[in-house]
Amino acid sequence: MKQTNYHLFDFLDFDVELKRDEALWRACRPTDIQEKNGDIYITVPFQKQVKANDMQADEQVAHQSSTLIIRQYTHKIMRVFVAFNGEELSDNSEMLQFAPTVQKLPLKVTENDGEWLVTTADGTHRALINLKEPVLDYWSDLLPAPQETLDITFWPDGVREIKLSAYDHFSPPRYDALPLAYVVKDGQKERATISITAAPDEVFTGTGERFYKMDLSGQTFQLKNQDGQGVNNRRAYKNIPFFLSSRMYGVFYHTSAYSKLSLADHSTRSVQFLSDQPLLDVFLMSGDTPEEILRGYRSLTGFPSMPPVWSFGVWMSRMTYFSADEVTEICDRLRAEKYPCDVIHLDTGWFKTDWLCEWKFNDERFPDPKKFIHRLKDDGYRVSLWQLPYVAEDAEQIEEAQANNYIGKLSGETRREGSNFSALDYAGTIDFTYPKAVDWYKGLLKNLLDMGVVCIKADFGENIHIDANYHAMSPELLNNLYALLYQKAAYEITKEVTGDGIIWARAGWAGCQRYPLHWGGDSASTWDGMAGSLKGGLHFGLSGFAFWSHDVPGFHSLPNFMNSPVPDDVYVRWTQFGVFSSHIRYHGTSKREPWHYPAVAPIVKKWWNLRYALIPYIIEQSKKATETGHTLLRALIFHHVDDKLCWHIDDEYYFGDDFLVAPIMNSENRRDVYLPEGKWVNFFTGARYEGGRWLKNIEVPLDEMPVYVREGAEIPYYPEVVQCTDEMDKDKYSLTPALSQGEGEGDSLYNIIMKNWK
Repeated sequence: MKQTNYHLFDFLDFDVELKRDEALWRACRPTDIQEKNGDIYITVPFQKQVKANDMQADEQVAHQSSTLIIRQYTHKIMRVFVAFNGEELSDNSEMLQFAPTVQKLPLKVTENDGEWLVTTADGTHRALINLKEPVLDYWSDLLPAPQETLDITFWPDGVREIKLSAYDHFSPPRYDALPLAYVVKDGQKERATISITAAPDEVFTGTGERFYKMDLSGQTFQLKNQDGQGVNNRRAYKNIPFFLSSRMYGVFYHTSAYSKLSLADHSTRSVQFLSDQPLLDVFLMSGDTPEEILRGYRSLTGFPSMPPVWSFGVWMSRMTYFSADEVTEICDRLRAEKYPCDVIHLDTGWFKTDWLCEWKFNDERFPDPKKFIHRLKDDGYRVSLWQLPYVAEDAEQIEEAQANNYIGKLSGETRREGSNFSALDYAGTIDFTYPKAVDWYKGLLKNLLDMGVVCIKADFGENIHIDANYHAMSPELLNNLYALLYQKAAYEITKEVTGDGIIWARAGWAGCQRYPLHWGGDSASTWDGMAGSLKGGLHFGLSGFAFWSHDVPGFHSLPNFMNSPVPDDVYVRWTQFGVFSSHIRYHGTSKREPWHYPAVAPIVKKWWNLRYALIPYIIEQSKKATETGHTLLRALIFHHVDDKLCWHIDDEYYFGDDFLVAPIMNSENRRDVYLPEGKWVNFFTGARYEGGRWLKNIEVPLDEMPVYVREGAEIPYYPEVVQCTDEMDKDKYSLTPALSQGEGEGDSLYNIIMKNWK
């Protein structure tokens, strides 16, 4: 039977059953180039392809042309823009927040024989458009005639080459990837694709909180936010349209549309991007290190702000506390038993009805919330509150929200086919594209913040009601962007009222890094849940985010979601992981307070004390992360970009500049540890090692963890016992001596730091 599918139908999402009228338009050789106000405008003709497996050109249809714009910025950043729907290039976007140092560099073009060369004023090569005809050989009589293509090479930093996939084919017209193309459906330009060449050994990372191996090559991801429902699957709470390549370039696809990204998967020769929007706005950035590239990305989308000092202490929570008396009893016991703690979090149970978010305390179980909050503050505790961005049918605010269009207005009696909203049965999604709805929402939070609450858990936000109409954006374009608008509103009102810029958020999209902090979602309280969490955190740090946490010791139990006990060793090992994360919060479906794990409670207290002793170091590293491309929890490639092995290690990480951390994630208390190049000191024993080698099958007692410190590092620490950060005096911050090779075993850094804490 004759096939009538495009050769690329599997990536380009064509209707293989031919129920829709769709056509592919492929880029051909450019016909004109001009310089306008320092930008380069290239006229690119597109040719319709016959709907057949070989994608032959439709000779009966004339070419249609579009304009490809190239713009160069400082920070080794280049922008490539083409719109098939008439939109203009603009910096007016919620995702973009250019740093003052990002400046446009004027480009000029030189037309030579068979090519156009684009340079900056200093003569640095930035792009080359090849116009030459392909060379024919003795097979020319047997093969189809070469087809025109768009052949462009870019050099964002003037050195590293990023090339469109002009020749990813078996033989024309049997293409595996196209440099540039768009799809017309029912007469409307609907979606667009762009592809760049990939090297055979190229490694890709980033794309958001990806619960995957470090090397993402050979994978295709849907960039469509949804409730991940765990950390061991393809779903993602935080998709970020950015990836980092081992060839030392990064790509940011500036869009909120549902998208698909194939990292040398559908074709091993290409990175292919498909947007459900007939527009492509692509930022290319190069650099010598991942940090430099990520600094460039943040200079486009915003740098993280600095969280308050108290946020680096221990957060205590569970799902959920139901009364002021219950919370007070737990807080008093933490103090009585000398467990340092700064934050108590109230999850879904502080309302009149559990999960029925009305932004008001239950007046029976919390009779005087302001007094309750201030009593805790006097004892060194801050209060964090859970809520979400949906209004329920039974909520007190539902009539007001509907009457004033503060929530998306349903377009019909029933949801449209394809509705992706499954997060409980709420009536509507707050419309953050509508300024009056934003003000209304901020007012709900302000009432709580005025009582003394210091942080809002901005939970959910991955899905919106797709069957609703919103004021300023289609639901399909809003769904991914929603996390940014939602978190921005919660962050802004919190900072306005309390002076501290902080939220606790689960969803994410490009730009959300400006509003810390984010946590890793609903992991299982298992070893694979812990491993999946760490994978997600590493990719998240390679996607522009500086601060990231996770539920200790995982969110839910197995096999019983609520009631299966968490093993003691999982509780301890996850605690250790939390101590060496930017933030540490205990949370989950069952009791999380350490006295419910009596056999290991003394070990847990030891690690909490270590956390507080290290807060000066964490603050120092956090400030650095807000000004650079660094993150607190760093993949090894941040410091060892030339070590190919480090591009594949996803169970170790740097914590700041100086700690190398290798969590134990099994009940055997053993693991292999890779020490990268350099000289290392075991944090607990003082033993010294030369890097560039494996430590095989090492055994680590439950109360210790494989942690190594760069030789010569000086670690800021707090030398005195405290119960919360309010008791810390910056004038008392201390600095460890810089241990050097040849001094013998000596005392361990752990013993030096914890001398007065034991």
